[in-house]
Amino acid sequence: MTKKVIKINRKIRFLSWFIVFLTVNFIFGQNGFCSLKSRENGVVKALRKVSPAVVNISSQYEIRKKSNPFFNYGMDPVFEKFFQDFFSPEHERREQRSSLGSGVIIDGHRGLVLTNAHVIDKGTTINVALKDNREFEAAIVGMDPDSDLAVLKIKSQHPLPAIQMGDSGDIMIGESVIAIGNPFGFSHTVTTGVVSAVNRSIKTDKRVFHQFIQTDASINPGNSGGPLLNINGELIGINTAIYAQAQGIGFAIPINRAKRIVSDLINYGEVIQPWIGMTVQPLDSTLSEYLNLKAGAGVIVTAVEERSPAATAGIEEGDIVISIDGFRITGVSAYDQTIRELSANKVVPIEINRKGAISSVPLKTMIFPQDRALELTRRRLGIRVSDLDDATRSKYGIRATQGVLITDMHRGSHLARIGVRPGDIIRQIDEERVNHLTDFKAAMVKYRNKRSVVLLIQRDGHLYHINAPMKENGQ
Repeated sequence: MTKKVIKINRKIRFLSWFIVFLTVNFIFGQNGFCSLKSRENGVVKALRKVSPAVVNISSQYEIRKKSNPFFNYGMDPVFEKFFQDFFSPEHERREQRSSLGSGVIIDGHRGLVLTNAHVIDKGTTINVALKDNREFEAAIVGMDPDSDLAVLKIKSQHPLPAIQMGDSGDIMIGESVIAIGNPFGFSHTVTTGVVSAVNRSIKTDKRVFHQFIQTDASINPGNSGGPLLNINGELIGINTAIYAQAQGIGFAIPINRAKRIVSDLINYGEVIQPWIGMTVQPLDSTLSEYLNLKAGAGVIVTAVEERSPAATAGIEEGDIVISIDGFRITGVSAYDQTIRELSANKVVPIEINRKGAISSVPLKTMIFPQDRALELTRRRLGIRVSDLDDATRSKYGIRATQGVLITDMHRGSHLARIGVRPGDIIRQIDEERVNHLTDFKAAMVKYRNKRSVVLLIQRDGHLYHINAPMKENGQ
């Protein structure tokens, strides 16, 4: 065999092996590609779409502790408590603390971020970090502790991603859900599960939260404020970890409920409670039997305010409210919860039973007018108040310059019976400080739907906390 033939055979063998090599790599590469595509399920697709809009939130806050200069000498705890109360502010020790949570960008153009209120309620400085490592200092647009929701605003010179809103009204028990958050500082952690239940109520040390989505997707501290997604990557809830006793159970605020609250926070900086203008009481067994109604068939109207939305709609005392805006009213708590979910300046149908005849009337909710706050105070607390001016301070011998003065009282009111009297000063209503009459009016409007409020009363330089029922004539 000539050298030329040998060279040709070598080239042929080399080309053959090269073709085999390319074929094998092509086949295995295609299989690998196909394998990747087959593993790309709905969760992977949803995360790819949503993750850029999920943010980590860190807030810095300061706590103050009174330091004991004798602590290192092994002082008895009883005496240590004495010194903690005794030493002046210069002996205070200041410590910086931080809290971690999650959030989601709901409006990329305006830089609006939705999160839990408890994530940022103590924070003096709030930082927001995106998945692409961009960081921003955030400002609080508004927060509502009652719903545990807050809206933040960040400013960016470049476009921000935003999440797609879903519909929590058609959630199915058992459908797959995805949670993304920052548990224990582990950024963009993903957990999956199913919807275990809806309309759950959970009780904490401070309050009761209603209408939660329950899921078995892990939601831990740091997940708070992060999104709960359906399999299409749509936002259906805001995760919360306020229920510390839960193990293998997570809760989320339905996005349909959050939308109304977010709208108020953006427009007003707080949640505006709509004004209906009627007082109700439960249908007890005796009354239900007398009216030939089933238990839990509604609530009975006991009073209708003049010139109120209820009065305009034609609702009368003695009417039985069966449903509001399509929600069945099974008792006073269901009535209160339904009213809280309504928006102001919205027309809602109210189904009533009047002497056995069922009808539906349209009612337009309103924002409670502050010029009626003093009338409300007289009816609900049984007192009249005025600003502290030179004349009133001189009349009652008062040196205080902040608060509102009680000038008159209904004799049968609860406050009169427990010893509150004209000349006393109201300094606070629940959590709202009262420095002037304007503050007092705003607080009364805010808490007008409560069964009772806590008043901070000042008399002769002393302060007293008093629980006051909010009933007709303050009784």
